[in-house]
Amino acid sequence: MKDLNKLYYIFCTLVLLLSGNVAFGSTLKVCKSCAYTSVKQAVKMAKPGDTVLIEKGVYQEHGIEIDKPLTIQGSDNPVIDGNYKGQILTVLASNVTIQGLTLKNIATSYRQDDAAIRVVEQSNVRILNNTILNTYFGIYLQNSDNCVIKGNVVSGKNVTGLNESSLGNAIHLWYCNNAEISNNKVRGHRDGIYLEFVKDSEVNNNLSRHNLRYGLHFMFSDRNVYTYNTFTKNGAGVAVMYTRDIRMEHNTFEDNWGAASYGLLLKEITNSVIYNNTFRRNTTAIYMESSSRLDIQRNDFDRNGWAVRLLSSCSDDVFKLNNFTGNSFDVSTNGNSTLNKFENNYWDKYSGYDLDKDKLGDVPYRPVSLYSMLVERVPPSVMFMRSFMVDLLDNMEKVLPSFIPENLVDEQPLMKKIEHDNDRKLTQVLR
Repeated sequence: MKDLNKLYYIFCTLVLLLSGNVAFGSTLKVCKSCAYTSVKQAVKMAKPGDTVLIEKGVYQEHGIEIDKPLTIQGSDNPVIDGNYKGQILTVLASNVTIQGLTLKNIATSYRQDDAAIRVVEQSNVRILNNTILNTYFGIYLQNSDNCVIKGNVVSGKNVTGLNESSLGNAIHLWYCNNAEISNNKVRGHRDGIYLEFVKDSEVNNNLSRHNLRYGLHFMFSDRNVYTYNTFTKNGAGVAVMYTRDIRMEHNTFEDNWGAASYGLLLKEITNSVIYNNTFRRNTTAIYMESSSRLDIQRNDFDRNGWAVRLLSSCSDDVFKLNNFTGNSFDVSTNGNSTLNKFENNYWDKYSGYDLDKDKLGDVPYRPVSLYSMLVERVPPSVMFMRSFMVDLLDNMEKVLPSFIPENLVDEQPLMKKIEHDNDRKLTQVLR
């Protein structure tokens, strides 16, 4: 029996040695005094499974093609400067890791969409803890599955005075599945994170700010999860278009201000949930067009211009257990929408009473004001906000409603603001 165990151990070791190129690869060092003085040279000479270890220094290189499984590892933050001459790293093989580098200086390229790191039709590529500065596109993946983009800092330009065509996206995915995008900090691009035809992926714990257009922009990207991200001071926070089956939870949308700015823009999305998010100081917190079967619960809408702009093309959407505080307009609509439901929300403008002390208002609350409908139809009328005449019109409409949507009403508004970290018990009671 002892001999059999010994033979089994030898057999397993041989199998690992024969099949484990990645685990037993060599390390090729790159430095000014090493055998390899350029990254391109070391990558070309490396064998599948090797590690190219780049020592501290500045390397003036571009056009590095990684066409075999390798680990490209930086030691003490080496810099690869593309000198505005083209793409720096192009990944043409699966099972590649790029980690610990600073990549910078990619010129605007309208025809090639050059990036600091581009992955072309591969899988299992890991892009970890890199710093990418002053590039057109930062990280660009196309037709690539099961990839990880984690812990990177992607910083572009000061976007003031620039137009969208002069900027690429910080993190850009096109036709990719099962991606993980987490713990990245992106700024100074057209879109911070852009996803098109991306399925079954997760976008978590990212900070996206000071981008010209959107902090996050995704289209035709179903069954994805977005959690614990912060989108702040972008042209607009997040745009979601032509998508279904998404989860957006525990995100923060704040300080997205401008004539056409939104915390969250929803256009033709269905069967999705928006839970436990914070919308603070946006021109419009949520703008909804042609969106249906959305479950919008336990969010905080605080100090926005419009908390919710709900167009009449939306249907079967549910707003429940949300806080509406300090908004100029809580809900606005462009028609007599009767196909959506508001239930058990807290409204700081509610002036009803609770005689039976069940913590629910005894008088229904109509969140759409006459003045909000007027502004929707005649935008310049916003200049009369907080005037005596506007207050008078709104109070008259509350007494004898005739213009505001009759059925857009919260029948049992909450009397007290919800502390969403502790509202699980309340949710169970109301169910």
